[in-house]
Amino acid sequence: MYTLFGTEGSGSAAIEIALKYCGADYRWVAASSWEEGSGRDELRRINPLLQVPTLVLPDGTVLTESAAILTCLGLEFPASGLLSLNPSERALQLRSLAYIAANCYAAIGIIDYPERWLPAANKGQLQQLISGARSRLYEHWDTFSDVFEHTAAWQPEEPGAVEILACVVTRWADTREHLRLSRPGFHAALLDIDSHVATALARRCF
Repeated sequence: MYTLFGTEGSGSAAIEIALKYCGADYRWVAASSWEEGSGRDELRRINPLLQVPTLVLPDGTVLTESAAILTCLGLEFPASGLLSLNPSERALQLRSLAYIAANCYAAIGIIDYPERWLPAANKGQLQQLISGARSRLYEHWDTFSDVFEHTAAWQPEEPGAVEILACVVTRWADTREHLRLSRPGFHAALLDIDSHVATALARRCF
């Protein structure tokens, strides 16, 4: 059995959806760095950074980073559809997952915790950092749409790992509203993905 550490509204939603795609048995542990409780204590013992999602594999291996977890599950459960069986298509999917993690997910960390990057800054400076990170986040999603939307890496009618992660991460920092105006076709595809994955969602996912 897998063990998934997460909390409502976090990236653990993508992993929970993926586990349901895989038909895998898992135990949910409510935990995060900002919530007191036994779950956080349990998470700290296996991941001192208190990152969510954190996934513990059936053999006890601890796995972090959403893109890595989704890749691992896609390879472990090839029939799940998380990753393509075609090597060229899978390569594009892996590139897309890495792009979201390195660019979009990273910008969210700055927006949510600007003081970690400017610990001695005043409120005005922190707000300036947040604004810059938000603008950069939107640029990254625009670029993602331009580069990947019309490739085999993007299949909103049959969502896999890339679409699931995009579906979750675009819900943060008003990204959906930005994309509705800047990339309406891509925004519409995200809404399609929402409807496809709805049956796999637990209440806590969003």
